[in-house]
Amino acid sequence: MGHKLRISAWISLGIVAGALTTVSLQTVARGALAPLPLEELQQLAAVFGMIKSNYVDPVDDKKLITDAIAGMVAGLDPHSVYLDKKALKEFNEGTTGKFVGVGIEISQEDGLIKVVSPIEGSPAFRAGIKPNDLIIKIDDTLVKGLTLSEGVKRMRGDPNTKVLLTIYRKSENRTFPVPITREEIRTQSVRAKVLEPGYAWIRLSQFQERTVADFARKMEEIYQQEPHLKGLVLDLRNDPGGYLDAAVAVAAAFLPDNVTVVSANGQLAESKFTYKAAPEFYQRRGGADPLKHLQEVTKGALKKVDLVVLVNEGSASASEIVAGALQDHKRAKLLGNQTFGKGSVQTAVCLEPAFRMDNCPTAALKLTTSRYYTPSGKSIQAKGIVPDVMIDETEAGNLFAALRTREVDLEKHLSSGQGDETKNAAIEKARDEARLKLEEELKKPLAERSLPEYGSDKDFQLAQALNQLKGRPVPVSKTLVERAEEKKEE
Repeated sequence: MGHKLRISAWISLGIVAGALTTVSLQTVARGALAPLPLEELQQLAAVFGMIKSNYVDPVDDKKLITDAIAGMVAGLDPHSVYLDKKALKEFNEGTTGKFVGVGIEISQEDGLIKVVSPIEGSPAFRAGIKPNDLIIKIDDTLVKGLTLSEGVKRMRGDPNTKVLLTIYRKSENRTFPVPITREEIRTQSVRAKVLEPGYAWIRLSQFQERTVADFARKMEEIYQQEPHLKGLVLDLRNDPGGYLDAAVAVAAAFLPDNVTVVSANGQLAESKFTYKAAPEFYQRRGGADPLKHLQEVTKGALKKVDLVVLVNEGSASASEIVAGALQDHKRAKLLGNQTFGKGSVQTAVCLEPAFRMDNCPTAALKLTTSRYYTPSGKSIQAKGIVPDVMIDETEAGNLFAALRTREVDLEKHLSSGQGDETKNAAIEKARDEARLKLEEELKKPLAERSLPEYGSDKDFQLAQALNQLKGRPVPVSKTLVERAEEKKEE
């Protein structure tokens, strides 16, 4: 490869264990130091001195400095972050798909932590935690006022230790305590099955360390069951991202050899790169090509099989890289809803120059260094990938998609860099309507709710993907329209 960046990327959505969506690249490269603004540094020193001498309680020097660094970085954009020793440990855990905690996917609502869903088989799942539960207290600490990452830190810990979550369940209008014993959580990022003779479905819920190996194994199993596969549905709905090399590998499994998958552009030479559909761009250091055996088993059929990709507002970053590459190369039809719109690259650097991120002993910086582009040169930052066919989530309509967080909803989000953005007031109205619908939906028994499990026989969008593969009519949404880029308010 023509650059020195080594892929060790983590793209997450503020949901799985509270991480924000991000593409990151590990690198030891550092830009030249800029001249220091002496007047501003004198102000910083003055504030430091005032706090040390005048604050009501003594304050630790190290805490003041690290908080200042964290604030300086957090003021840039939602994905740049200072990682102290504990946050660094959690960051590295997240990239492997395993961590010690309670096992819930979360977001934030009205200053509280909202459960998106418990991970199947996790301690939270066994304890009866349900989607849309609100966590109002972690042990003796009120959640109101905590950031999402602070809440995550309090729920994580050592194996076999206990944490007490106080839950408010809207549907039952009650508050109750749930004691949970922490365990190592292993998330399964790939599911697949033959839907009917000739057609199969494979779902990627995240791009983790083992995703490519699991993807290859699942596809081999599908071809063993159905050697004459006619059509495949690649399901990237609510996939928040993960490792960049995993995204490039999955795209490469379907694309012609050596075509461009994604490119990026930033200030430094190391921030300008192009990744192609070739092993040297996705295989790990010293490892074999994880797709070689799959291509041998399928005799190259995977690069020709009819392909439909399902996406929605929760498809972010790495999943947008895959969807954008397959769409630009006209390799697949995209169905669903416009994606999240996370099109920036973060470079993770250990602040101890002699160490790599995977063995960084103290602290690190995750800094936005590039915007990434689809093969045709489009930046999707703050806009997203627009499907070829917009389809609703359910037969009854697009009930709750408006409630999902997107890149443009995040404070200080980066603009696309490709023209002005315009604010769309209708989206907020749609959200208010969707909230009312969701409240009514949660009053129903689980079996009667409108949003079934992905991959089930009641999955409306999956059924339409099958119709698309078979050349049958697909009911295009009457309400979904392409979302304009939304102006970042200064």
